[in-house]
Amino acid sequence: MKKQIRQMPKFKNEDEEQEFWATHDAVDYFDTSKPIELDLSQLKPSTETISLRLPQYLLARIKQIANFKDVPYQSLMKIFLAEKVREELHSGQVKHAP
Repeated sequence: MKKQIRQMPKFKNEDEEQEFWATHDAVDYFDTSKPIELDLSQLKPSTETISLRLPQYLLARIKQIANFKDVPYQSLMKIFLAEKVREELHSGQVKHAP
């Protein structure tokens, strides 16, 4: 007997979808006997726009470094932040989120 596949609900936003999957099993909503191939190579993580006030001299230095490296200064700032966060998490002094 073939398993009954449930209808996938429509989600208003990503948070609603995350809440749904935290309490439901994907095997009830997908036919696992027919796997599909996905190309996620172009997938980008969700981002959030923030406002950040920096001293003028600091922003000028960041732009100077970015210009030297030939990258947009906002991208360079994201790289710097990601590196520092990774460093802090690996130092053992900061606990990882559950």
